[in-house]
Amino acid sequence: METDSMTDTPLLRPLRINEAAPDFAARTTRGQRRLSDYRGHWLAFFSHPADFTPVCTSEFIALARRQADFTAIGCELLGLSVDSLYSHLAWLKDIRDRFGVTVEFPIIEDPSMVIAQAYGMIDPAAPDSASVRATFVIDPNGVVRAISWYPMNVGRSVEELLRLITALQTADREGASAPEGWTPGAPLLQAAPTDFGDVLAGDDAWYYRPGPK
Repeated sequence: METDSMTDTPLLRPLRINEAAPDFAARTTRGQRRLSDYRGHWLAFFSHPADFTPVCTSEFIALARRQADFTAIGCELLGLSVDSLYSHLAWLKDIRDRFGVTVEFPIIEDPSMVIAQAYGMIDPAAPDSASVRATFVIDPNGVVRAISWYPMNVGRSVEELLRLITALQTADREGASAPEGWTPGAPLLQAAPTDFGDVLAGDDAWYYRPGPK
């Protein structure tokens, strides 16, 4: 195994798109969870640097307010940070008391950073998770389909996360690709022909509108 030349710490290869998401079991604010519990559903699995921080609080309020929209497209939400379960619970109560928003989705405690390291969310040699703001979109088969990273001082876009998951679902269903800025109902891109006969028979219509679900 490759190691860091400065510390002799093993280097874990970051998780990549189209790889199987590593399974795990962990305590959460909604009881014990395994990643495999979410098979058959889309999942947005995301980490945050720390409880009670302003940017993370804004993200959690936005996610909680849009949870019904994620449910409508068959997607579950699952959060993670290295803070303890008791810190998570106190933070969620503070969010409810101060902003009137109840966070229903589970938040994993990961004080040993084992899960975060397995997902490549942090460097194995890092003493804390201060740089973590990662999101993994996992499909119903447990395969990572998209990964995004944000710095500590910039919050993620919940609207973009919803758009991304909807685009992945629609592209899978239609056997097509989503162009820049695609939104539901907009035209998709047909697969490029790979046979000269198909090229001659084609009508050069790259775009098409998907049918109903």
